[in-house]
Amino acid sequence: MSPALDYAVVGAGMFGSVFARCAAEAGRRVLVVDRRPHIAGNCYSEAVEGIEVHRYGPHIFHTRDAGVWAFVNRFTEFNHYRHRGLVRNGDRLLSFPINLATLHQVWGVTTPEEATARLEAAREPADGDNLEAWIVSQVGRELYELFIRGYTAKQWGREPRDLPASIIKRIPIRLTWDDNYFDDPYQGIPVGGYTRMFANMLDHENIRVETEVDFFDHRRELERAASRLVYSGKIDEFFDYRFGELDYRSLRFQTEQKPGDFQGASIVNYTAADVPYTRIVEHKHFALQQTDRTVVTYEFPQKYDRGREPFYPIRDWRNTNVYERYRQLSQTGQVIFGGRLGSYQYFDMHQVVGQAMATAKRELSEGRQTTARAA
Repeated sequence: MSPALDYAVVGAGMFGSVFARCAAEAGRRVLVVDRRPHIAGNCYSEAVEGIEVHRYGPHIFHTRDAGVWAFVNRFTEFNHYRHRGLVRNGDRLLSFPINLATLHQVWGVTTPEEATARLEAAREPADGDNLEAWIVSQVGRELYELFIRGYTAKQWGREPRDLPASIIKRIPIRLTWDDNYFDDPYQGIPVGGYTRMFANMLDHENIRVETEVDFFDHRRELERAASRLVYSGKIDEFFDYRFGELDYRSLRFQTEQKPGDFQGASIVNYTAADVPYTRIVEHKHFALQQTDRTVVTYEFPQKYDRGREPFYPIRDWRNTNVYERYRQLSQTGQVIFGGRLGSYQYFDMHQVVGQAMATAKRELSEGRQTTARAA
């Protein structure tokens, strides 16, 4: 007897939900399962005192891909939030990413020409192919110590010289007064929160969603239920750690309700090494709310151990080599892997949406039989 479903999707986060919607709209029958008691993965948000709280860290949607933007706008309205970063180091509050305002605050320069001259004098020759060497070659030692070193060491649990430069290259350095964090033309936060967007995305007659279902407790059942399995969890765990465990970084969140306005901004990064958290998030500013109460979250990076949430893949040289062995193994079977954990890649949300859309398009264009209909 043929399976009753076309796809069993493991993970109701961004990759799984987007893939499921694309497949459902193509007439495929899809089951989506997630071990958590809710949908939306790490994008999950919920209302606290009328404020939509990002439970697994702040999520700001931004993209330059018009197709991705059109897709997510089918399921929610986005507000006009634009992120402007702030860094706290000791008693200093500074603009970030580094721009002319930052360089004025630190060095007193007022023009791009003055800033260029100061940066040229501060730069050091790159001594190796790592995060510290690259950023010091761009902005010098003083700015590195002020903005990068302590935050990076806390976030990743290792010295910047032991991390690849790709981690920092995604952050812009500008010689203008533009203090926008992202350059992308399409930006915003879902009105009503991310969970509502995911609920709308998964609301389709061909999609069934089951939460609090651990794939590894029901693996044989789920693999038999559908013609194809779509997996967005840890790729090393899927293969029973055959080539060893990949390294991840985890987070701990401490959320508090407070009166008034706590910091006047959605996110303030704390870059000093002696401050145990990396940032404080004040959620109401994402929704551009003016309220007499507020909700803030302190974000503490921590070592990943099994049982904790794996938030960030650590794509250093060792892990990249181990992942490549898993990637090659994943191509020999019939399982579709994707998302941040399935691809062992630090993706922004729009990149996961694009990956899921492209994966679904490729999968569906191959003309695979809709076995549920044929049964």
